[in-house]
Amino acid sequence: MSDLKVFGGRANPDLTNQICDYLGLAAGKLVLSNFPDGEISLKIDENIRGCDVFIVQPTCPPVNDHLMELLILIDSFRRASAARITAVVPYFGYARQDRKDEGRVPITAKLAANLISTAGADRVLTMDLHAAQIQGFFDVPVDHLYAAPVINSYFLDLRIPKDKLVIVSPDEGAIKRTLPHVEKLGGSFAIVDKRRTSASQTKQANLIGGSIKGKTALLFDDMITTAGSIVGAAQLVKNQGADKVYVCATHGVLCGPAADRIRKAPVEQTVITNTVPLSDETQIDNLQILSVAPLLAKAIKAIHQHESVSALFD
Repeated sequence: MSDLKVFGGRANPDLTNQICDYLGLAAGKLVLSNFPDGEISLKIDENIRGCDVFIVQPTCPPVNDHLMELLILIDSFRRASAARITAVVPYFGYARQDRKDEGRVPITAKLAANLISTAGADRVLTMDLHAAQIQGFFDVPVDHLYAAPVINSYFLDLRIPKDKLVIVSPDEGAIKRTLPHVEKLGGSFAIVDKRRTSASQTKQANLIGGSIKGKTALLFDDMITTAGSIVGAAQLVKNQGADKVYVCATHGVLCGPAADRIRKAPVEQTVITNTVPLSDETQIDNLQILSVAPLLAKAIKAIHQHESVSALFD
């Protein structure tokens, strides 16, 4: 793998270092800074001509800065004659608006995909997209990973009796994402009936499914942003008689009131992965952060060696 190079932007340097450690590589050398007016300054500090380059840069908050930095990174490597450029975007921002569900609104997921493709990325490696159809918005190949094996492994180690376990979908839209957890972990299945009252406000009305009284409930979602929906679902499940409640998500964006809401929520533990780095202000008791670096590293190696990525989930 002498021609494999892994570089990281400033969005999640710890994740980049973990990926490189797993692969037994040194992280690529970059000089990244800002001009006085805030514009991004970049220099690749090593020769990458003819190399297979992977750029690790989730477009997490501040989304605009990290997305622009990713585009500049891609352009720099293209102009430096890299043989192939793969954008490793564990968390893909601007994914919420993926269709025109009303008049005069943008499709920002398609716009962001166009920007990455036009900048010069040859392929994209991402994880748990907000909507699976976003893969089709790119004009380059997309490898879509799932954090489910990492999260399922954690809960299997807890050895929760299957007759005491309920897997809960926090809304109707997450059913397809939640059902694979039922297949791997066992237990029964329930759905929270969520009604959206505005772009930022939701109301959890009912719980659809069997009895949850005295059982352990696991709530799975793709991301936790302000935590309003997932905490509301956890409170509903607890009110229905659940003994213990665990909240799980791939992307812990945790902005605004999220940390305070989770601290006050009736949950045993909040389980997220390290696709998004947490700020120093986000200190939450019983927060479990699982690393997806080994999974991303295996996918990078498979892509580099022209092997199957889907085989990682067989």
